[in-house]
Amino acid sequence: MIIFNEKFFDECVKLNRGFDLPNNKIKQGIYPIVASTNIKAYHKIFKVKGPGVVTGRSGSLGVVQYISDDFWPLNTSLYVKDFKGNDPKYIFYLLSTMQLENFNSGSSVPTLNQNHLHKQKIKIPNLFFQQRIVSILSSYDELIETNNQRIKLLEETARELYKEWFVRMRFPGYQQVKFEKGIPKSWKFKDLKQLGKIYTGKTPSTKIKEYYGGNIPFIKTPDLHKNQFIYETQEYLTEKGNSTQKRSTLPKGAICVSCIGTGGIVGITTAEKSQTNQQINSIIPSDNSNTEFLFYAISDLKETIELFGYTGATMTNLSKGKFEKLKILYPSLEMIKNYHKIVNPIFEMIQIIQQQNTQLKEIRDRLLPRLISGKLQLKMQQEAKQ
Repeated sequence: MIIFNEKFFDECVKLNRGFDLPNNKIKQGIYPIVASTNIKAYHKIFKVKGPGVVTGRSGSLGVVQYISDDFWPLNTSLYVKDFKGNDPKYIFYLLSTMQLENFNSGSSVPTLNQNHLHKQKIKIPNLFFQQRIVSILSSYDELIETNNQRIKLLEETARELYKEWFVRMRFPGYQQVKFEKGIPKSWKFKDLKQLGKIYTGKTPSTKIKEYYGGNIPFIKTPDLHKNQFIYETQEYLTEKGNSTQKRSTLPKGAICVSCIGTGGIVGITTAEKSQTNQQINSIIPSDNSNTEFLFYAISDLKETIELFGYTGATMTNLSKGKFEKLKILYPSLEMIKNYHKIVNPIFEMIQIIQQQNTQLKEIRDRLLPRLISGKLQLKMQQEAKQ
């Protein structure tokens, strides 16, 4: 049986505020510059020797990151300066369960003060049992990471074939094709609206609680950053919420594109029905064999979307009218279908692996709080001194 000892947080962990952003050559080097939510850039030197744990201090409470190598934590974050003999990965898992957003000490901007955390009481086992818990949780993380690498290779394969055929123009039989100004003579520029139905999302009233908390994905730009296929979203609508704007409902296989703020991020819906907010325009391909080609063609329009969406303000804002008039170079339907036959099985495999990852994350996330709190006890073959 695992015995958890009650201690003050600062008896187990010492947190410090990160450092100012280096203003010279921040993109040159091998050491990651870690912001409160992700890796921002790289630098030639580091401030903290890995492994380390970083959590958001300003504006992003609740985000916790484990950094295996040496790194530079930014001043928007807190980093663990001293693990005081505890397992770093266990501290990462512990912080992940502490609901840090509840320790907000800011007013207009959510802020985490390490002194508030240091005086909190926590329950923690000894190092032996910490490492046993870490080994269980890490096994899921390792499987997820292995799957991510598989997905990356599959995506690179599909994208490389797209570039070879439709960017470099070295498609099967290109030697016999007539070119004009570097483009096959039979290829035509088409507006996106010629290749499918265009929809712009909308947000149901957030004042009505009954609209949210169901199982209909409500897609926002951050959800597009995660994976090529959209299996997880931060928010979900109920049937009641969905019914308030049925015309905005998207079917499985719609291609969603961020057009406000960070422009040109692309993802494909997987649910039978889903919706997006107003920052996203979507296209439902008129022919399913166009899906893979359109996904990469629209992904390559990122700079164009940012340029066309520039309004003189501080962020991209591409309207539906401008979005549907974006042009892509469209080859013959026969070539599209040939590309579809090769790449569609790759896309299907990516979806299968993403589904596996979703399931692994769900299992890990159910185990995590139960293991860290001691509600789920482990059967040990050997005892460790308490």
